[in-house]
Amino acid sequence: MRIIVLGGYGNFGARICRALAHDGLDVVAAGRDPEKGHQDAGFDARVRKARLDIFSSDFETELLALSPGIVIHCVGPFQGQDYRVAEASLKAGAHYIDLADGRAFVSGFAAALDPLAREKGLLAVAGASTLPALSSAVIDALKDHFSRLDEIQISIAPAQRSPRGAATLKAVFSYLGRPFKWMEGGEWQEAYGWQGLRRFQFADLGRRWAAACDVPDLGLLPARYPGVRTLQFRASLEFGFEHFLLAAVAGLRRVGVPIPIERWAAPLDRLATRLNQFGGMHGGMLVQLVGERRDGHGLNIGWHLTADCVHGPEIPCMAAILLARKLARGLAGIRGAMPCVGLLALDEFQPEFARWGIRTQLKEMIL
Repeated sequence: MRIIVLGGYGNFGARICRALAHDGLDVVAAGRDPEKGHQDAGFDARVRKARLDIFSSDFETELLALSPGIVIHCVGPFQGQDYRVAEASLKAGAHYIDLADGRAFVSGFAAALDPLAREKGLLAVAGASTLPALSSAVIDALKDHFSRLDEIQISIAPAQRSPRGAATLKAVFSYLGRPFKWMEGGEWQEAYGWQGLRRFQFADLGRRWAAACDVPDLGLLPARYPGVRTLQFRASLEFGFEHFLLAAVAGLRRVGVPIPIERWAAPLDRLATRLNQFGGMHGGMLVQLVGERRDGHGLNIGWHLTADCVHGPEIPCMAAILLARKLARGLAGIRGAMPCVGLLALDEFQPEFARWGIRTQLKEMIL
């Protein structure tokens, strides 16, 4: 089964290509400049190449000509994208997986594409990345500790030295100061991108500031975990001054100052890279659950992940890799279009964590 990785030369796409080619699968890295991309990525002969531009008017025809069995879409940012890539993949007879982190994109995916996916007898999955694939797998694994789950707090703290890329920064910048809804105290409350600063204690990293971000989990998980009264997500940068700078930009946008920071993603990425020498070597993730045990005592569980700056970027790729392996081996019988929630168990991620030296631990506290 041929696997086409769109954006196969990017920060995440290249990692996905290497992993699947290492499994002996037929992998094609696709991009607008495959000659340069192949050289920059250091691919060997196991990864083939193709010239594809998802924004081209000929994209659907060119994709069909490659006879894909699976298409993995890594060309972000997904905020503002439509579903033409997924539609083209399904029409070409290919299963579809993406790494989308845009809340609207992932939330509307099933309604837009489920009829076509079922008609074709194919699987189409949005958000096969850290959020909501891994985050929901963690919550699923821990929810039975509680008789009543009240609160879910999720935070990601990338290492300063981890590669980011302009597309990742554009995605973050797109919601600076923009309003969105999250659940707090049993009600939908308005939050603002990169506001609501709060400090979290990360295992192995210490205390870090974290700021509110709009992610698919906020729209998807309340229905999956009924009874949860608070569900929030924040992102944490290593340097506090970066937080406060972005919070200031977000504050200006919030009151109507039109700051086009998305246009500056590439130069700001280069500037951030210059600060890498002052940063630490590790980043992490925290999923914190609060509720009540069956004996009536309150319980706070924190699932902590720690990764070094070299291998941390493997984490957003894992869900797509795991799903592609299942499909290629005929082990995924589910069909239709859906967000990547409940499709993978936390145990399925463990071999990938071990492969890259990524540590996880639980910290429990009786309240």
